[in-house]
Amino acid sequence: MTPWQRLVVLAAIPAALATAAVPIDRQALVQRHHPKLTAPEPRSPLSVGNGQFCFTADITGLQTLTELYRQEGLALETQARWAWHSNPNPAGYKLEDAHKPFTAYGKTLGYPTDQGSPAGKWLRENPHAWPLGQLGFVDRNGAALAVADLTEIAQELDLWTGELRSRFVWRGEAVEVATLCDPRKDILAVRIVSAALANGDLQVRLAFPRGHDVKTKNYPALDWSEPGTHTTEIVRTETWDGAGASLGLRRRRGAASYGVSFDVENGGIVRAGPHVFLARATGGQMTLRTTYAAEPPPTQTGDWKHLRDGIAAHWKDFWRSGAAVDFSGSTDPRAAELERRTVLSQYLTAIQFGGAFPPSETGLTASSWYQKHHTEMIWWHAAHFALWGRDSYLENLLAAYVRALPQARAIAAGRGLAGARWPKMVGPDWRESPGGNPLIAWNQPHPIHLAELLYRNAPSLDVLVRYQALVQATAEGMAAMLHWDEAGRRFNLGPPLWIAQEIHDPATSVNPAYELSYWIRGLKIAQDWRERLALPRVAAWDERIAKIAKLPEKDGKYVAIESVPDTWDNVASRHDHPSFLMALGQLPGDGVDRATMARTLDAVLATWDWETKIWGWDYPMVAMTAARLGKTKEAVDTLLFTKGPNNAYLKNGHCPQRGDLPVYLPANGALLAAVALMAGGWEGAPAGEAPGFPRDGTWVVRSEGLKRLP
Repeated sequence: MTPWQRLVVLAAIPAALATAAVPIDRQALVQRHHPKLTAPEPRSPLSVGNGQFCFTADITGLQTLTELYRQEGLALETQARWAWHSNPNPAGYKLEDAHKPFTAYGKTLGYPTDQGSPAGKWLRENPHAWPLGQLGFVDRNGAALAVADLTEIAQELDLWTGELRSRFVWRGEAVEVATLCDPRKDILAVRIVSAALANGDLQVRLAFPRGHDVKTKNYPALDWSEPGTHTTEIVRTETWDGAGASLGLRRRRGAASYGVSFDVENGGIVRAGPHVFLARATGGQMTLRTTYAAEPPPTQTGDWKHLRDGIAAHWKDFWRSGAAVDFSGSTDPRAAELERRTVLSQYLTAIQFGGAFPPSETGLTASSWYQKHHTEMIWWHAAHFALWGRDSYLENLLAAYVRALPQARAIAAGRGLAGARWPKMVGPDWRESPGGNPLIAWNQPHPIHLAELLYRNAPSLDVLVRYQALVQATAEGMAAMLHWDEAGRRFNLGPPLWIAQEIHDPATSVNPAYELSYWIRGLKIAQDWRERLALPRVAAWDERIAKIAKLPEKDGKYVAIESVPDTWDNVASRHDHPSFLMALGQLPGDGVDRATMARTLDAVLATWDWETKIWGWDYPMVAMTAARLGKTKEAVDTLLFTKGPNNAYLKNGHCPQRGDLPVYLPANGALLAAVALMAGGWEGAPAGEAPGFPRDGTWVVRSEGLKRLP
């Protein structure tokens, strides 16, 4: 009997009874969704990582079939969130060199929007991610293995223990590979067993690229050109009683550098080029470790079993902690797929989003927008961690915002605003990148909302103090961005303003529906935060909450923006994010009339252009609004929408976007947020379990540990 058949009897039992009667077998839940491959899958390579370091492998367990995967699917890279490089800036370009004038708040201000100028181009491209070494099999002559020579392929990513196990036959010899990533240090560990090692036919090659080809913004190729423009220096050489060898390496390109320890047990290492090293076994088994750090790390001599056991313990603890959602027993044929997406999304966000600097939209698997962080995506990247009871991941990311407060305050001051004004597209220096980015505003309330989610999970003075400056400064900046309209006797938002639905002229955009609702919510939370700390309310914030412009609507439905209220008259205004739905979905609906929002949702589902420009996070976002409106069938149908692009989840759990994004992690984060809301509920949700799912007997939803959204 399969796990799904075993619990099918629960389909006829109310969800509340199912939840109480049968605790979730978390190991079984996770293990039934281990990715398993039996052939090369260039679009679905599997990854191991620890949140700030990630290694993506082909079906050999290493990065062997690089050309095939690059040309037909997803490139095979090793990345760390701390590894950055900048090209020289001999012209001394500064952000103001990319300014264009905009009328804002009754005066003309410069905004760095000129991305096509030499200054704008350099400032967008730098800094950029610096990919680490590529580790793959080669034959005795150093040539890459041919895919035609690989047979009897069997690969499995054991999510429960974090181990990637790969088996194949190469030229008649069986090869077994175990691939692991340490949860605390940036160590990749690999054990290989094969007679092809003993006879010298099979070797492992570690090669360091110059970087990415930054002429390409999204999904650039690794750059193997100009080997003389970067260096790989041997700074330490060790041998272990004839049983192994270790090299300490220093990588340099311009002012950027990092260290590598390359360790081989039961083998030796030879240099095969300026940036290439070969590991050769002395028998039929070889263990390799590559350790990356800002400085050359020490030799890693830890026992393989100890390392493997520690990694397994980490992942078992990960899956046993926090929340879990189990759909087994459901008769809806889509339930197993939703459960698979939910499990794999938890794994992917955990291995990509644990660094000290917030993630890019392609995480550590591929490069997009030069790997810069888009602050408008931080909610979709990270809110689910609080909803699933894994607060430490969100705390780690939000700490980066706390550290960046001086930069955000400086941006605000430069625009004549109080408090903090958050940039949109940033590298680790938090400098803005030219383009439309500096005009985006829906990123502003995110830090407040995310801090509130953490406080709701752990209401304490410690949390209040930790984020008070962040909440206060962000609210001050938001309040300053509202300006008084004497004729309308109200506060307006914009211009200039690039709204979440990115199709309107920023120079004339005024009062977008979603952003207005988010401004109310953000300022309300900031006032609550002050009261919790026994501080007086800010009168100016209360005035803005009370007198902010109404959410724009026309013919009984909300429209994207007041200044261009043609959402339902012009199909060209229905081919980007239906962002106004977020006002009651992601948010609890400040300023929203539910009947109007219900009509708006119906119109979106009936007439929206789902083909032209819908992103992976839109589907879960729409589902959240449907769930809050009690439209549970529509919520599930949208979450698992199949007619439009950008909502297909591959065998590895990634959700590629049509075009040049083979990975798009806001989709995974948004899916987890939607599942948490639909399964765990929200404040004011209908009584009973799983209020966002149909209660017609087709769905059995059992959950543990989910936290409710406001």
